[in-house]
Amino acid sequence: MIAIKSIATRAIATGSAAVFLLMGCTQEQQNKLGREIQNWTGTNGVLEFYAGDKLVRRFIKIDKLSTAMGTDDGKPRPYRYGYGVLDENFNFVADSGEKKVYFEISDYGSNYLFFENPR
Repeated sequence: MIAIKSIATRAIATGSAAVFLLMGCTQEQQNKLGREIQNWTGTNGVLEFYAGDKLVRRFIKIDKLSTAMGTDDGKPRPYRYGYGVLDENFNFVADSGEKKVYFEISDYGSNYLFFENPR
């Protein structure tokens, strides 16, 4: 019984310390932490590409978009990448025959929209 109380006390102390540390973070640090948590837990994302005002590609069931990092210097590269199902008929459903694929998005001139699937 004493061991359970000891574990519970340590868990409460650890949680309290985490809250106090988070309160000391700047807003940008809190935002970054929130994005990292969301990247870890995943989302039901949709990525749409446009040519002018026309939708030309849609990827669904995306868990996250990642920023490419340099192998040697660790600096961010000018593109994002991820995995998602290519929604060929634009119906927001992964139909049979629509496969999960890898994609990359350039920071230079790509007209795209990334959002959480409302369905």
